[in-house]
Amino acid sequence: MVRLSTLFPRTAALASMVLMGASGAALSSSFGAGIENSQWYVSESVFECSMVHEVPGYGRAVFRHKAGEQLSFYLESDTALMRPGKGSLVVEAPVWRPGAAPRKVGAVNVGEGRRPVALSSRQAMLIAQGLLDGMTPTVTRESWYDRSPVRVRVSNINFAGQYESYRACTTNLLPVNYDQIKRSRIPFRAGSTSLAEGDRELLDNIVTYVQADSTVERIFVDGHTDSSGSRIDNRALSEQRANAVADYLIEKGVPQDLITVRAHADQYPASRRPADNRRTTIRLQRQGERPELQQANGYEAGYSG
Repeated sequence: MVRLSTLFPRTAALASMVLMGASGAALSSSFGAGIENSQWYVSESVFECSMVHEVPGYGRAVFRHKAGEQLSFYLESDTALMRPGKGSLVVEAPVWRPGAAPRKVGAVNVGEGRRPVALSSRQAMLIAQGLLDGMTPTVTRESWYDRSPVRVRVSNINFAGQYESYRACTTNLLPVNYDQIKRSRIPFRAGSTSLAEGDRELLDNIVTYVQADSTVERIFVDGHTDSSGSRIDNRALSEQRANAVADYLIEKGVPQDLITVRAHADQYPASRRPADNRRTTIRLQRQGERPELQQANGYEAGYSG
């Protein structure tokens, strides 16, 4: 059972900690759902699957699996209750199941912000397995306000049924997410316009994503060369490289009117290494994104080449 009031959880939590600090008692503040109010909610799409659990008085516990990435887990709270530093993660028996031995998972980093605890894929899987085993994963860390421990317990009640829906969702995720392919690069050998097998796999993933995300409104395909040839030859070669990529995207089902092809020869080098400059870049633009971030000069924030 939750020790603090669920009617005004944030106020009650702060008041409880202040009172404990004033009395000097090293008591713990424990947050967790009981049998009567433990719920898990699944959100499903081809872009992301998540399971959200409300932790009364604290916030939320979230499993999240983005397309193209591994499973993650984090605690989210609007109020900073834990002091930043090293906390502990233990998978223990719930109060209604005494006798089962706890399993210590290890240390966790507690940070600042609305998501103070974000765990690795391995730790997230250990938490999920503990919940499936009927156990209660618990994160413990000192409070912001005194040295008393703050315990956040993740309830296993109603988890297993929703986890099956969540697992089914993950099998339908796209192979990549937007951040992974919004700026992509196809390298070329000297004088070549041919696509390698790995390049086709990357382009196939871009096609799959674009067909699923209706907010992608423009695809910029920019051809480049090194400086070894004449300006006229390099211009033609960069156009052929850009067209090789654009034609492949169109052949695989991307509407032609989404694609803007540009040829730049050796005008925008990515580095001093010729091999880095023999390339075609693919850049996606979603609705509402600023077009100036899609320039071909190779110097926009977070991207080179």
